[in-house]
Amino acid sequence: VAPLLKDNFQLPQYLNKTVIDEKFIYNNSFTDFDYDRIVFINGKFSPDHSIIGELPKGVVISSIENAIKNNQELVREYIGKYTKVDNAFVAMNLTYSTDGLFVYLPKGQMLERPIQVFFISGSDEDKVLSIPRSLIIAEDGSSAKFIVNYVGTGSNSYFTNTLTEIHAGTNSNIDYIKLQDEQENSFHIDHTYVYQDKGNIFNHYSFAFGASLSRTDVSSVLDNENIECHFYGIYLGTRKQHIDHHTFVDHAKPNCMSNEVYKGILDDESRGVFNGQIMVRPDAQKTNAYQSNKTILLSDKANINTKPQLEIFANDVKCSHGATIGKLDQEAYFYIRSRGVEDKIAQSMLIHAFAADVIEAVNIEPMRDQLNHKLFEKLNRVEI
Repeated sequence: VAPLLKDNFQLPQYLNKTVIDEKFIYNNSFTDFDYDRIVFINGKFSPDHSIIGELPKGVVISSIENAIKNNQELVREYIGKYTKVDNAFVAMNLTYSTDGLFVYLPKGQMLERPIQVFFISGSDEDKVLSIPRSLIIAEDGSSAKFIVNYVGTGSNSYFTNTLTEIHAGTNSNIDYIKLQDEQENSFHIDHTYVYQDKGNIFNHYSFAFGASLSRTDVSSVLDNENIECHFYGIYLGTRKQHIDHHTFVDHAKPNCMSNEVYKGILDDESRGVFNGQIMVRPDAQKTNAYQSNKTILLSDKANINTKPQLEIFANDVKCSHGATIGKLDQEAYFYIRSRGVEDKIAQSMLIHAFAADVIEAVNIEPMRDQLNHKLFEKLNRVEI
């Protein structure tokens, strides 16, 4: 985090307003515009850029600032309930954040349209500190899909420090897709805390492409039976990018399963870090827990630090973890080349095949196509 200390970042309320046009949002969108959309600029809700259609009865999609005024009891009951104040960045967010996403899904409400969220940071005039804090409450039997975009604008460096809390009630179903494509001179740190109740299925996807330094922490507590927790990730690093992923899955009760699949592609002098921890507590018998981290190094100067961890205190479980690091499959590469495929295209095809299972796990079909396009676009900038 030493590079963070070199800049004097300013809170947005003391700065000139950053101007964003519709074309910028369109160019950074991964999906069509028939989805509900809520936009935050430098951590503050932007009603001018947000489009929220007619919602089912009781559903709330708004900013935290508005929710504190209009849904005070809900906010008071859940905010801060699952957050662990165990590092300075979490403490900073809790101290300085004034706005962020708020979503409430009443019992049995199943949203058909995904909710698209934009966190846009940056400025041409100032070095911005963007600190959004979000709260998602999914009551029993509800379901929703979230597409959360982190993007940047302006010529100056900026720092996004974000925190999200998710309550997933009994038999609810939540997909949370995070797309981090910040500018290369920016910094991005994200903490997500999830509470899962009986029968919940929670899918978290992290696609990390941008920022000079980024870190994504996601932790989940499986606090009842028959819960599924799935964490997926793809990270692509070039130049001197530093990309961290830290995960923690807490199996607190029996008869649950978790699955983690993270894949990285690192080039130039980029560096990746994966630290994944699975905790199986004494009461969590019949647990199934799996974790995998695989990384392709495209350069001799790229490196990955990987640390999969299992802590098991129950005796009737099925758990595994593993990590592999290597280069592109040369035999497959020469086979493709022998069919007349150009060098860069052949390598790009192999990388796409490597990442395919993570992208295919995304439950929104148009997004899968656009993620493949995004990966291809990024790889075209890589000297492979």
